[in-house]
Amino acid sequence: MRLRTLTSKFNVALLFLSTLIASCGRNVIYTDSSEMDNNVWNLSNTVVFEYDNADTEQKTDVDFLIRTTPNYPYRNIYLFVSSFSPEGKSITDTLEYILADEKGNWYGKGTGNIRSLSLPFRQNVFFSETGAYTFRVSHGMRDVDLKGVADISIRITKSDK
Repeated sequence: MRLRTLTSKFNVALLFLSTLIASCGRNVIYTDSSEMDNNVWNLSNTVVFEYDNADTEQKTDVDFLIRTTPNYPYRNIYLFVSSFSPEGKSITDTLEYILADEKGNWYGKGTGNIRSLSLPFRQNVFFSETGAYTFRVSHGMRDVDLKGVADISIRITKSDK
């Protein structure tokens, strides 16, 4: 019984320590993720991220992170991203990201059969208004059901520049 209690306390301490170490390095302001059912991103599934900005002076970097499985059939991915300011101004971008080289070697990091890759979106930018910024992301591939996408995330960090 005592061994289980010690093991449990050790696991909690290890989780806390790893979270603390990970958060110190990148100055993360906001992060959110959307998991895909059965690792399939349906064309009608527009992922929505909402960031509540309070700082209009901090330069930031906005990145998406995508995690894919070996079932992902392409070297690239197209994303349609619409960004909305608190006052309703919007910008829509069509983005292409390369996920693997010509020989099929995947970029990014992997654990098991999941590959994770950071996709830079906006670097060294200001959020000029306080309030809720909304990011709507959908894939722009020809497949209605895009297989092999585990999840898509957004990460906003303080810019190093």
